[in-house]
Amino acid sequence: MTSQRTRERLVQRLSEDGLSNPRVLDVILRTPRHLFVDEALAHRAYEDTALPIGHNQTISQPYMVGRMTELLLSAGPLDKVLEIGTGCGYQTAVLAQLVERVFTVERIQALQDRAKERLQQLNIRNVVYRWADGWTGWNALAPYNGILVTAAASEVPQALLDQLAPGGRMVIPVGDEHGEQRLYLIEHTAQGFVRHELDPVRFVPLLTGALQ
Repeated sequence: MTSQRTRERLVQRLSEDGLSNPRVLDVILRTPRHLFVDEALAHRAYEDTALPIGHNQTISQPYMVGRMTELLLSAGPLDKVLEIGTGCGYQTAVLAQLVERVFTVERIQALQDRAKERLQQLNIRNVVYRWADGWTGWNALAPYNGILVTAAASEVPQALLDQLAPGGRMVIPVGDEHGEQRLYLIEHTAQGFVRHELDPVRFVPLLTGALQ
């Protein structure tokens, strides 16, 4: 279930479901998602579904990883991207193969430590890690011309808006854990922030505080 043919079937399905960026699809094809889930779930790694990764967190479904990555890159290449929510590192790995540098923040240290090991195993070296509260972003290294958030915020964190460079783009799910959530694309234009409300989504909540 981790064969090349299985991966190709997944990418074909993602293409049929509307993903169209050939670079994003190629990276999803080449990235071994089974390495980012527990061995007991490896046989489900190339299903288009979210899977548990422990600590009440999930690995996002491949379609959503591709969709958010496409949105982030739709205005052109990015050299400096902030990711909020490293999780198991799968979205991080996809991003890192498409942009120059990824700065990733995770509040659960044990998750980030495992993610770092996986990315090192794949020889992905253009990622810098921070264990911290994602609501505050990573101000010391701001601004970023792309920000991608992998958990649903009750509202768009002001700190992240402040760290988005002029001309930059943020992709973020917004909404209540038990209610409606929507995916937003936020553009930092000369006139201010322009928010585009997109797909209904379902993400784990973006929580405050850092945990070991």
